Amino acid sequence: MPFINVKTNCKIEKECAENIKSKLGIAITAIPGKSEGWLMVGLEDDYKLYFRGTDEPAAMVEVTIYGSASSNALTVLTSNITGILTDMLKISSDRIYVSYMNTDNWGWNGSNL
Repeated sequence: MPFINVKTNCKIEKECAENIKSKLGIAITAIPGKSEGWLMVGLEDDYKLYFRGTDEPAAMVEVTIYGSASSNALTVLTSNITGILTDMLKISSDRIYVSYMNTDNWGWNGSNL
């Protein structure tokens, strides 16, 4: 039950959003037991986002994971996410942050897991 939320100051057209969503669905498999079948993706484009004092293309990606993941899996996922945003939105990899939060509490379908 992962959630990936991408905030970017770039404009994301519908077709591009669909491609990013699909690619993130593949990328999440870097974490054992995670799949697109349980992945929720948020894309916030045209976000007022400044990095290093400029509004050049940038992204802040927040990944929330039910349970935990190894450092190696997260390193692979960070590389995959960065590659997707660099390829699809032309954001330089040094202007992308990826943060992670693990949780043991997750609500779904009217109850908590």
